[in-house]
Amino acid sequence: MHKVICSFLLLGTIYSAEAQVKKSETKNQNKQSHGRYIQQIEGTSLSFSMEAIPAGVYTRGDNKSVKADEKPAHQVEIDAFWMGTHEVTWDLFQSFLYKDYEQSKQNDGNVPSDVDAVTRPTKPYLDMTFGFGKEGYPALAMTHYNAIQFCKWLYVRTGIFYRLPTEAEWEYACRAGSNDAYFFGNDVSKLAEYAWYEKNSDQKTHQVGQKKPNPYGLYDIIGNVAEWTYDQYHADSYKHYANLKVKNPVVNPTELYPHVVRGGAFNSAEIDLRSAARGASDPIWKQLDPQMPKSNWWFPEAPFVGVRLVRPVNTPSHEEILAYYDQAPIEDY
Repeated sequence: MHKVICSFLLLGTIYSAEAQVKKSETKNQNKQSHGRYIQQIEGTSLSFSMEAIPAGVYTRGDNKSVKADEKPAHQVEIDAFWMGTHEVTWDLFQSFLYKDYEQSKQNDGNVPSDVDAVTRPTKPYLDMTFGFGKEGYPALAMTHYNAIQFCKWLYVRTGIFYRLPTEAEWEYACRAGSNDAYFFGNDVSKLAEYAWYEKNSDQKTHQVGQKKPNPYGLYDIIGNVAEWTYDQYHADSYKHYANLKVKNPVVNPTELYPHVVRGGAFNSAEIDLRSAARGASDPIWKQLDPQMPKSNWWFPEAPFVGVRLVRPVNTPSHEEILAYYDQAPIEDY
């Protein structure tokens, strides 16, 4: 039986007062009241914005759904956090992927030496944009491990602990206080105002921020690309929470497949863009990969999955942060 973790160290209140990284000045600059902020990448023209998501309680899941993995609905309490205004775009992700690209974005052309200690992905043998577009378009097809290592690169770059959202955090942020099928209500005819999906996307991604945001200021939280969460996917995980109110639940990942993805994508049906809808990674996403073992970094058949960042208000210690980032990848044979 899989183990459901109802408390997660990196979501806790442990904080070390000691300097954790060389970028302490940047960290202190961003340690502020819980409001929207813009994260600059020191020495470059790169930046991204984060929206403040307040603490609260909501009902996760949907008892009316035809999908069993969304039942039973249950009460979840979530601590405050920040979430990326947009899905991570190639503009930023390329700096992690390619050192020469990162150098081109440096004002002085020099990448800080500590950044070189972060393992970069192997170069993809395919065009991972899939011809959809690059500047302002969501980064695509990275593995769960790749997404976490990108967060580590950001930590070294900024001194700020960025990570993947938990599944519970993601649904809470997506709902933005709504108990309806979608954060804007139940009228499916309004979906095109907020999302790129199978009926309006022309079967491709679009530049982020072209549709209306949800009430928390999150653009493309549904549609465009599906988004990684940290959790292992189990179809029956909600059964462990029946008739309970749980705080910051997470299913700690212990296996390569499947992990939870949320939000649906440009090729998704209306039902899969509902706030409660759950998706899962699949080994078929690497079917075209000729390597053996298969790449820990890329899904050549998943041009529909991307990543959105989270930052907890309560910062864990440096050791706990590294434990999150430095988990060894599980090989795919």
